[in-house]
Order: sequence, then C-alpha cells, then structure tokens
Amino acid sequence: MATSAQKSQKGAPEAAPPAAPRVSRVGKQPILVPKGVTVTLGATNVTVKGPKGELAFTLPGLVTVAQANGELNIKSSAPGRDAARLQGTARSVIANMVHGVSTGFAKTLELQGTGYRVELKGPAALNCVLGFSHQIELKLPPGVTADVPKESKGTIVTISGADKGAVGQVAATLRGYRPAEPYGGKGVRYKGERIREKAGKSGKSGKK
Repeated sequence: MATSAQKSQKGAPEAAPPAAPRVSRVGKQPILVPKGVTVTLGATNVTVKGPKGELAFTLPGLVTVAQANGELNIKSSAPGRDAARLQGTARSVIANMVHGVSTGFAKTLELQGTGYRVELKGPAALNCVLGFSHQIELKLPPGVTADVPKESKGTIVTISGADKGAVGQVAATLRGYRPAEPYGGKGVRYKGERIREKAGKSGKSGKK
C-alpha cells in the first residue's frame, strides 16, 4: 500500500527540461578579419587592433569567440532565447569593431542658418555658433576627430573615428544643440536627412 508521501510524489508534475539554446541567424554568420587587423581573444574579452585604432569589448556571459582561417565565429550556450540574443549582440559589436579599426566610421552634418558655423578648436574640440548668445564648446572623446572643409565656411563638419558608438554620440550631441526646425529648416541636420517642413501661418487677406 502506497504511503501518502509516495502518492504526493506520483501526483507531482515533472519539472520541464531546460530550454535548448537557440541560434541567431545574424549571430551565426562568421566575421571576416581583413588584412592588417589583429584580433586577440582573452578569457572574457576581445581586442581588435588595426590602422584606425584599437578597441576592446567584454563578452557577455556564456558567449565564446573562436578564430580560425581568418574568421571569427561567435557562439552562446545560454538557455532558450537568451542564446540568440547574446550571440547576435556580440556578433554585431565585434563586427563593428573590425570595420571600425580597418575602415572607420563617419557622420557628416550640415548647418543651415544665418551665421551658423562650427570651428575647430585644437585637435579635440569644436566651437559651435548656433544662434545662441554664446558659443558652445563640444569636446571630442579620444579616438574621435572632426574635419571642417574650408570651402564650406564652417557649415559642414564630418565626425569620424573607429568606435561607431562614440562617433554617433558626438554627432547626435551636435545635432541636439539646434535640431533643424520644420518651418524653415534652420539648424543642424545629418547630410541627406530630410526634414518634414510645415507650412507657416499666413496672414488673413480680405477687403474690409
């Protein structure tokens, strides 16, 4: 005769097996390492060095990187959906690092408005004149440079560097000082950015 403890064990539902790791369609694609780029794999980090600079990335937990035949392969042993998420994220970051140190990233911005301009202040800062009562000094982080063509008279600036995130942040900060407004287009915009313009209020006309 089964005891009450044995009955309770028989009636208890069985624990579900852990979810098998998933594979990301993007994350499983190998990363080609071009000539002139050196990749150093540590226990928990990846360092990439090339003509444009050197970048490092700390790997998420349960993510590994293997290098063979000039390619990098990223794998994750996390359970369920986390495996694909971590694999895809790590692959995107490392691919951007490889591209950044070999080719670099750049964003070009245009200034429109009377008197609007930017000027280089040494190698690590920009003076921005954007219609305020004072100039704005934008400091550039290490590894990020700015170029202002002379023929543009300060109305075009290109931000470049090996770190995609740092380049994008500097460009977004500059644009955020004076975003292009929709009624005349005055302000700072990315090159090729389309601003949806609005029609201004027109004065009423009519005979009294």
